[in-house]
Order: sequence, then C-alpha cells, then structure tokens
Amino acid sequence: MRLLVFGKTGQVAQELGRLGTGRHEITCLGRDAADFTNPLACLAALKRHAPDAVINAAAYTGVDRAEEEEALATQINAATPATLATECAAMGIPFVHISTDYVFDGSGQVPFGPDHATAPLGAYGRSKLAGENAVRAACGAHMILRTSWVFSAHGSNFVKTMLRLGAERDRLTIVSDQIGGPTPAAAIAAACLRCAEALAARPDLAGTYHFAGTPDTSWADFARAIFAAAGLTVEVVDIASADYPTPARRPANSRLDCSSLHAAFGIEQPDWQSALDTVITDLTGATP
Repeated sequence: MRLLVFGKTGQVAQELGRLGTGRHEITCLGRDAADFTNPLACLAALKRHAPDAVINAAAYTGVDRAEEEEALATQINAATPATLATECAAMGIPFVHISTDYVFDGSGQVPFGPDHATAPLGAYGRSKLAGENAVRAACGAHMILRTSWVFSAHGSNFVKTMLRLGAERDRLTIVSDQIGGPTPAAAIAAACLRCAEALAARPDLAGTYHFAGTPDTSWADFARAIFAAAGLTVEVVDIASADYPTPARRPANSRLDCSSLHAAFGIEQPDWQSALDTVITDLTGATP
C-alpha cells in the first residue's frame, strides 16, 4: 500500500515514517513540499504522488498562540485539510485525519464518546473542529481520529519538558485537576496505518473515532510517573488550573471513550506507562 503522509517533523509523522517497511511504502511530506498555508501546493503534491491512502498528521498545535493567530490555525487545521479530503473523495481513496480532545468543553467526569456534542473552549479547538466538519463534508472514505496528550521521543511534549525541568529543579508545581489519557505517538501512527488499510477495503467504516492511552491520569501524576521512570528525584506539588493561568483554557476532562474504535477495527487502547518506559529509554539511553 502506498501511503502519503502530510507532516514530517511532528511526533506522529515521525513515527509513521518509521513504519515504511514491508508491504507499505510511506512518503512523508514536510512543509517544504506541502505548506498547509498553501492548499493548492498541497493539492498538487497529492495529485503528483497518487497514493492509495492519505494520513494527515500536519497541524497547527500552538494552543496558546492560536488565540492570536486563529485565522492561521484555521487555514492549517481546516481549510487545507478540506481541500485534501475533497480530492481524496474524488480519487476514491481513504483520508485519515488526526484531531483532538480540545473539540470538547472538558465538562464532567465521564469519557467523551465520538458522538458527544462539541464545544471547544478556544481558538485551537475551534480550528480543529472546523477541520473535522470539513473532512466529513467531503463525503469520502474518511476517518477522524481524536486523540489526547501525545508524547514521544520527538518534538515538543510534556514528557520532554518534564525531563528538562526535572534535571534542573527538585520541586515542581503541576496542574492536577485536568484528567486525560497520555497517548504514545507510536501507537497513534500504528492505529492510523491500520485504519487506512481497513478503510481501503471497508469504506463503510468511515466516521469519527477516539484513541487515547490508558489509564486516565492527571498531569501531576503523569509527571510523577515520568520522574520515577527516569530515576529523577523531584517533588511534584499539585495545583489547580486556576493557579496556572494560560492564554487558552484547557479542558478539565480529556477522557475519551475509545470503545467504538476497538469494535470497528480491533484496536486496543495503549498502556501509556509501558510506552513511557520505552520513550524514557530512547531519550536517556538508560533502562527504566
């Protein structure tokens, strides 16, 4: 299967690039080859490569910055994906699009299902929701895969930030009233690939699904797990979100109900604790 991945340096895109062996030929396009501020250039790249399926792992992910750059975030997260999804529908090939828990308002304590009403709290979430709606409107064999709290040995993420701060300080204050499922980028990449294959054979499986790591935890407890895995002695002090104000509001409840993905594709939720050990080993070269 020939897969075209939009995105090259992001966490999921880098993991997808590692999967291009055996029966899959995976091409990852970075900004130099497919700038999402230029939808016509991205469309030309899609037509030139003529793949069997497309995975969109490109995104504007600056949650706070999006409050000042909503138009740019919407271009990258919605307008260009709309162009690509429409062309994929015309070509009759699957389009897998990665989205986020930020399309929800984070209320309550029950995991959000794919059909739950959306109500983003900020510009980033609005831009991603606009992208979801555009992909659905293209009416092709699509998958919208919402995920949360992505981590890996690549790019910028909470694990790498904690390792850096933990090496500098012996005490950190971390938000404890936001709950979600940390999700390894490698698992997201594998899920996207499996879903692209399935959609090629079963376009009726198109729809919106959730994929997040298990068990659910808080940022503070996630930090404790990171320090324990890395052998760092750091005191983590729980604080409320109100004590750590940011330009964009974060969902307090990022729990995602992933049961429909398992039912349709047989994909299990990844154990983030096991994956964390692997990432720590990759980053430090030490055995957790």
